[in-house]
Amino acid sequence: MSVNNKLNIHEDWVVVILGGLTILLTLSGLLLPIPAFSWKNFAELSDTVLSPSNLKFIGLQFLFVIVIATIGAFLTGKSVKSSLQTFPVVYILTIVALVLAGNSKVKALNLEAVIFSLAIGLAISNFFKLPEWFKTALSTELFVKIGLVLLGTTVIFSDVLKAGSLGLIQALVVVLSVWYFAFWLCKKLKVDEELTMMISSAVSICGVSAAIATSGAIKGDSKKLSYVISMVLITAIPMMIFMPYIAAYFNFPQAVTGAWLGGSIDTTGAVVASGSLVGEEALKISTIVKFSQNVLLGIAAFAISVYWTYTQHPAGKDKESKPTLKVIWERFPKFVLGFIGASVLFSFFISAEVNAEVKGSLKNLQGLWFALAFTSIGLETNFKDLFGKNSKKPFYAFLIAQAFNIVITLIIAFLLFR
Repeated sequence: MSVNNKLNIHEDWVVVILGGLTILLTLSGLLLPIPAFSWKNFAELSDTVLSPSNLKFIGLQFLFVIVIATIGAFLTGKSVKSSLQTFPVVYILTIVALVLAGNSKVKALNLEAVIFSLAIGLAISNFFKLPEWFKTALSTELFVKIGLVLLGTTVIFSDVLKAGSLGLIQALVVVLSVWYFAFWLCKKLKVDEELTMMISSAVSICGVSAAIATSGAIKGDSKKLSYVISMVLITAIPMMIFMPYIAAYFNFPQAVTGAWLGGSIDTTGAVVASGSLVGEEALKISTIVKFSQNVLLGIAAFAISVYWTYTQHPAGKDKESKPTLKVIWERFPKFVLGFIGASVLFSFFISAEVNAEVKGSLKNLQGLWFALAFTSIGLETNFKDLFGKNSKKPFYAFLIAQAFNIVITLIIAFLLFR
């Protein structure tokens, strides 16, 4: 039952449609119950995560996302039959990843669900030979971009403005300086252009989300994206643990420490964990700075996509010629408009009361789509591709850029928050 869809709508527009539909249904009152995945021991796992009521919530969530994924497959011209066959497998594996990440000991290490999703997918794809139709049916980009559109609902401009101008100033200075340093360094080390853009954004803006958004903006290789995400998550752990102790050893003020942590650690969860180790003021400032950086994601994705379209010459064209505005628009990733639209909607048109009511459901779905995407990336990736001979230079570039990020952020934190 392979459906030859004559519509064959561009995937980015399909993402805007599906993300908008999800937001509309949620605002209309379709609030999906949020499954519980937290557990300390096997007894608690059985009583909470695997309880009949929680399994019912997981089932309801599955019905919702499989409908969205099937509509996406139809609109983009993919086989609906193949999509219906592969999606349940991806969903089950993703739920396993969420359960593993929900363990209290794992949470203490701040290992996020996406790393388990990626690891499970990689293990299966490298130890078992998956049929080609299965890999072809995976909708990695669709899942990633739906998650990004929903991420826009969490970027509320008024919250950032209330947080204070210092956080915004630091975020802007750090993002610009670190992004350009990372970009320059990658060029010097002759890292390929796709990895250069992803590494620069991941180090300077907000880690995982920035890497995903940049990959979508430049239509990057999902294997390269998974490599960058792995570097972000792996380096976040030692930074989260050691930076608070360094700050304590040198007696940095809490406000400075918080600004340092929020501006240099790439994942929000790791920022919160490290800020909590220092104190209440450090936690507050670190969260403000990290959130201020997150709000720059939409602007950065827009700028990166325009730059990428302008500098990547269409095949067969004169190398000296530049794309016209029409070409830029045609190649511009439309999902960025969905992200910005969702942010504007929730910033200026949705009341605080309604936002408080729906944000939990939308954030849960956003995280689920990201986890589904990384399970899919793992299933279509081979270790040889991910950690091949050409992986050393990007890794060195990432580490050096991260070291620069730590130093420059500390200097700016002292100038603004001392």
